[in-house]
Amino acid sequence: MAGKSPIPFSKPKVELHVHLDGAIRLKTILYYAKKRKIQLPTENEDELQKLISCSKPSTLTEVLLKFSHYMPVIAGSREAIQQIAYELVEDKANEGVIYFEARYSPHYLANCNVHPIPWGHSEGDLSPDEVVKIVNQGFQRGQQDFGIKVRSILCCMRHMEAWSTEVVELCKKYENDGVVGIDLAGDESMDCNSYPGHVQAFEMAVKYGVHRTVHAGEASPPQVIREAVELLKAERIGHGYSIIKDPLLYKELLLKQIHFEACPCSSVLTGACDPDYTKHPIVTFKRDKANFSLNTDDPLVFNSTIHTDYIIAAEYMNFSEAEFMAMNLNTARSSFLRSEEKEELLHQLCKAYGME
Repeated sequence: MAGKSPIPFSKPKVELHVHLDGAIRLKTILYYAKKRKIQLPTENEDELQKLISCSKPSTLTEVLLKFSHYMPVIAGSREAIQQIAYELVEDKANEGVIYFEARYSPHYLANCNVHPIPWGHSEGDLSPDEVVKIVNQGFQRGQQDFGIKVRSILCCMRHMEAWSTEVVELCKKYENDGVVGIDLAGDESMDCNSYPGHVQAFEMAVKYGVHRTVHAGEASPPQVIREAVELLKAERIGHGYSIIKDPLLYKELLLKQIHFEACPCSSVLTGACDPDYTKHPIVTFKRDKANFSLNTDDPLVFNSTIHTDYIIAAEYMNFSEAEFMAMNLNTARSSFLRSEEKEELLHQLCKAYGME
């Protein structure tokens, strides 16, 4: 869809939900496959795109399997990890995004040998701590070269409870070096009550003053969203589409101004939402003046840019320019930036939107 319609909103944008490992350039994958002598199913860019990307509604499980085709090329490589971080900043700058928060699992990118899909091909011992340093370096270079701001969110994984304490400790360690929050991603059917390590990690995050977002309500019922807010003290919800199935909980979160990180294109291609965008939960969010954002999620896998999602919102959800502006201001307010930086970002947006 990107490129087939005029861009409906060309003013500066803010994005809060994009996965670093789901936002890699095809050329970069092919380059490091050749450099690291890792065999890919194809060396043709178009064929690789077809293999990696989703072009029609699927399931979240099938979508996640796409990562196994290319992550062996990146995981465990210091050079590749820094490069994908740097290139993501350039890509977002080219999309008119002036601030974004990118999330990733330090353990996955470190090529930890307990990964459910063993990547192999490690260049040597690379710790999750080193991964965070390397990503920070890539983002810092990108900020200097492309003039926009980026921060990191570190992901815990639902099926890897043993990693969670280390993840929150890394959030605390690098709070002054670009890391602004913690996330919980993975199989939403896994009840956190049965995995106390996640609960303990998020309790630590609260104690440390680390901001919290949780993937919930994408491929799971509203109860998982309630668990995220009440048990894990989430300030934002990744996706959250199923919330409208529980009117009482939805009303409660509306009153609390809990932010929903919505991803229109992603939500349909993962099978989370009806393919008819006019029936999407975002339409309800907009009508009810909920606190939400528009995001790409995994632009490599969905063969999209932020423009794809804005075009969907304009063409099928009747977003006006005024609504895009109001949404971006809410997005900035819900960012995990420090207060003074948040005020600076809001000032920048208001000036660009002609509100000053």
